Amino acid sequence: MLPLFPDSLRQRLRSFASRAQPLRILLTLGSLMAVCGYTGHPDAVIPLFLGAIASALAETDDSWRGRLRAQLVTLACFAVVAFSVEALFGRPVLFIAGLAFAAFWLTMLGAVEARYKAIAYATLILAMYATLGVENQATHGHDGGREPLLLLAGAAWYGVFSVLWCAAFPAQPVQARLVTLFTVLGNFVRFKASLFEPLRGIDIAQKRLSLAQLNAQVVSELNAAKESIFRRIGARAPTGRISRYRGLYLIAQDVHERASSSHDDYNALADAFFHSDLLYRCQRVLGLQGLACQRLAVSIARREPFEVGGETVQALADLRGAIAHERSRATTPERLALLASVEALARNLAQLDGQLAGASQPSARAGRTEMGLFNRSPRSWRDAAERVRRQLTPRSPLFRHALRLAIALAAGYGVMHLIHPAQGYWILLTTLFVCQQTFGDTVSRMGQRIAGTALGVVAGWALLQLFPQPLVQSVIAVAAGVLFFATRATRYLLATAAMTLLVLMCFNQVGDSGLLLVPRLVDTAIGSAIAGLAVLLVLPHWQARRINELAATAMRSHAGYLRRIVEQYGTGPSDHLDYRLARRNDHNADAALSTAVSDMFREPGYVRPRAGTALRFLIRSHTLLSYLSALGAHRAALPDSPHMAVLREAAEGAASALDALAGGLQGGAIAVADEPATEAAVRAALAAAVAPASDASDAGAAERTIHTELALVWLQIDALRTHAREWLQPGDDATPATLEA
Repeated sequence: MLPLFPDSLRQRLRSFASRAQPLRILLTLGSLMAVCGYTGHPDAVIPLFLGAIASALAETDDSWRGRLRAQLVTLACFAVVAFSVEALFGRPVLFIAGLAFAAFWLTMLGAVEARYKAIAYATLILAMYATLGVENQATHGHDGGREPLLLLAGAAWYGVFSVLWCAAFPAQPVQARLVTLFTVLGNFVRFKASLFEPLRGIDIAQKRLSLAQLNAQVVSELNAAKESIFRRIGARAPTGRISRYRGLYLIAQDVHERASSSHDDYNALADAFFHSDLLYRCQRVLGLQGLACQRLAVSIARREPFEVGGETVQALADLRGAIAHERSRATTPERLALLASVEALARNLAQLDGQLAGASQPSARAGRTEMGLFNRSPRSWRDAAERVRRQLTPRSPLFRHALRLAIALAAGYGVMHLIHPAQGYWILLTTLFVCQQTFGDTVSRMGQRIAGTALGVVAGWALLQLFPQPLVQSVIAVAAGVLFFATRATRYLLATAAMTLLVLMCFNQVGDSGLLLVPRLVDTAIGSAIAGLAVLLVLPHWQARRINELAATAMRSHAGYLRRIVEQYGTGPSDHLDYRLARRNDHNADAALSTAVSDMFREPGYVRPRAGTALRFLIRSHTLLSYLSALGAHRAALPDSPHMAVLREAAEGAASALDALAGGLQGGAIAVADEPATEAAVRAALAAAVAPASDASDAGAAERTIHTELALVWLQIDALRTHAREWLQPGDDATPATLEA
């Protein structure tokens, strides 16, 4: 019997369903437009549409129960601000005071978690939409309360589709997250393979920088996937697809740790094996594993069993053969030591391949006994309030942004009353959309907002001339709303053009939207300018002023991760929650530092005269993390011995040195004096204690790997101290640096 749907059609339906929000918007706006047309109330289209859009902007990934609770909270917030705007609309002083107050505190709610951040931001947007509606209500003589009720009706109608969708497709968002995660992870692994080139003169530092930026993307996707899974795990252990997806997420974590690891200095390896194909074979294995990650992403998207394939197994066998050949030719201790690092790399790659093979199991447990996830959500209202309280300081970027946004909206309201432009409340709405937490994001949005509005105005004018029929314009409005939500996260210029087109088509249902063309452009320019001036003049929080704090957090996270690793060389490897949490915290701190340094290069040159030093610090910090990852990848229970005692002391000394460096960065001063006597003794003992090359046992190989990695860790600590001193005590020759510094 033939299947009801061919496989290709099922794949298309699943792919379409994974892009859920644009589809929900299509259903919501289409049904609202149909109801308004059928009942003869085209004037209700605008507030209904705007309410639905605000509700969609408040949406976050959640289970259907969590989505229902969030939707009820959203509607309550929307009701308060909508009716407050109507009550205060004719009282300028009270109105702007209330708007500024709401802007500040709603923005501060972002400190609680992503769900409340989205609800708060959407509530502010609905407040702006309510001003447009109340202004329109006064113009057309409608009864009071009509516009807020229509906004709430539109928001509630979208909420119905949202909750029903979450109930009908509970695992769809998790699936989409994992597809993205393994795609990005595959890109990371394949780029990591490019480091294994036996070529002289390669700029390893630049490759390390690119790797740090890719790593930030992987960390972001890991966090998003974890939250998506966690919201679907209740008091009981998950079953079915969610259980498998949790296993795949933990596999991604382990693959990330192993792929992040570095076993020796790449330039030294390139010099030693310049005339050998050894590193090319390492590169081939890692490249195949990157492709395997991307094939796994495809299998998740198609809900098909994952086939590991035999190419990597053969490539690993070829690598082992090349290592054996090199060992038969190696004569010097230096070459033997580097070859031992390659052998450790080969063991790591074999274990990485085993992790990917575990994805072919139905449960994807890969031998794990503990699969718990850490809940970062607030435990209670008191916990949520405490998170907000901790951010109530001028040192907090969120506090500065909240205050900046409140002042920008007040300034926009003042400008609006000063020049009395047509449809002047678009100024406030533009300011709200454009004003971002960082300077670079704000400037980027300014340009895209103005260009997108201009594009939307031109397209709207042309379509109004070509299609004067109201029915066609209604279809265009719905299509524009779908396009907005399909592109707002990736192509903001196109999304802005789509929203402008939607507004023009909707306004033309009740009047002549041609009157909006010029005011829309002018108001957008004014609002964008106010947002740009606000981020430049009102408590500017340049990234260069945050590097100390972020770098200190990274150093403490390195120390915590190192201590967790060393513990397991005594107890044996275990991916328990505490270990995975330390590892995730370290990668999160590294990603935050990488993002801040990248953002710094989008700021004016005069505020980042030592950006090159920050860049070099980031490269060293990420390199240190790669050596720690190698230590984590080779965890094994090793017997107590004098040599292991020296290694443990060296590891604890390194962790203490990282804590001290963090304290110096936080306090603004790094000691220039010679290293403490205890540290000098630990480092001297480490240099003297080398496992004999004749020891071919697993324990001997593991001890040599630990020794090599700890020696590399100490080298990075020295470099980090030097860069920290350069950052905190710049010389007279400090000049603005470029990304190539």
